[in-house]
Amino acid sequence: MNSMRVSHHSVLGNLENKKQVKIHFNGQQYVAYEGDTIASALLASGMRTLRFHEDKETPRGIYCNIGHCFECRVRVNDQSTVRACLTPVENNMKIESDVSFPTTSLNGGKL
Repeated sequence: MNSMRVSHHSVLGNLENKKQVKIHFNGQQYVAYEGDTIASALLASGMRTLRFHEDKETPRGIYCNIGHCFECRVRVNDQSTVRACLTPVENNMKIESDVSFPTTSLNGGKL
């Protein structure tokens, strides 16, 4: 995938001055930089889908990007329901699409 990353920014500075780290999303390795959130690093790498809707199975990604909607939730190092838009990357972080809730949990446990 092509990089969507901004390499020179008047406020954020220059990319070459930032430390590069590796993250793993669904088993594939991506490059991120110190200061990135999971969402910004994956978005810069061209990744748009972070998980799939529990009921409709439609793709979900970054929506509000300020931590309100939980659409960007992922599993990080075996911890579920981590918001990708708020969580800073760490070297060798293992990120996976969040495990879907069973349909029965959407109906209060009723079938």
